[in-house]
Amino acid sequence: MSLCVVGDFAWDVLIRTNNEVLKGGDSFGEVMLTPGGSAANVAVWARRCGLDTHFIGKIGRDRLGDLAREDLDHEGVTHYFVHTDAHLTGSVAVFVDQTGERSMVSGRGADFFLLPQELPKSIINRTRHLHLTAWSFFTDPPRTAARLAAEIARAGGNVISFDPASFQMIEDMGVATFWSFVKDLGINVFLPNYEEGRALTNLLDPSDIATALADKLSGATIILKLDADGALVHHDGEQTSILPATNNLVDATGAGDSFAGAYLAHFAKHGSVVEAARFATRIAAWVIEHLGARPASDASLARIIAAN
Repeated sequence: MSLCVVGDFAWDVLIRTNNEVLKGGDSFGEVMLTPGGSAANVAVWARRCGLDTHFIGKIGRDRLGDLAREDLDHEGVTHYFVHTDAHLTGSVAVFVDQTGERSMVSGRGADFFLLPQELPKSIINRTRHLHLTAWSFFTDPPRTAARLAAEIARAGGNVISFDPASFQMIEDMGVATFWSFVKDLGINVFLPNYEEGRALTNLLDPSDIATALADKLSGATIILKLDADGALVHHDGEQTSILPATNNLVDATGAGDSFAGAYLAHFAKHGSVVEAARFATRIAAWVIEHLGARPASDASLARIIAAN
């Protein structure tokens, strides 16, 4: 099975403080420029975990756009970038506090202006799985393009997975409006974290959240990411708790994206939703122990992937 990911590539300006930042004050910390974008992160992690992966997105004709192509070439992700002179390549300010929790401010870069007529339909048609994130749905464009990608994939009988991306953006948009754009996509795998699940269902118990989401999405597999509590798999009416692999949080940036990419890669190879979630939990645990959404591989990561 090959994967096509449609969505955002952006550069993260990651700022990590060693202590509380006071209003008007100064502090030492770490400031890094790292590759990101939720959709691109998923594509990279799926490829790192062994899945043939294609990425479709939009970048500016600028130096950061050049670096975006170089980044995905280096990662082995086959990419189709639409280039534009009208907008700069996307960027995101990522603030990581002393506890490892992150907050983001997303700019409106080229990734937010993908148009339906710019989609390379042949790439979507020749892959067997389409992944989308809600960052392509909070504004239009690129919402219409993302919905067309789902329509193409659905017509070809492809698997469609979806990450709802941001509880705050869902609440700002309105839950009913969000569902109006998402419910008819034909989603087979839904990958929310706890806060997104809570926002979408107005429920608190993870089991109840997963059940409600499965009902809303006509029996889709629900993989509810629970951070320090692991994950909860809801598949064919049965629920399985996945134990966490670590609680050693350094930086939560990109943890959910790495989980999604690893899950899709493992499931494509082995076909078990539970084992795929266990593998994804181990990959995400490694990620949160490092800075950035896509830290450079080391021996411990190589061992985790080799055991896939």
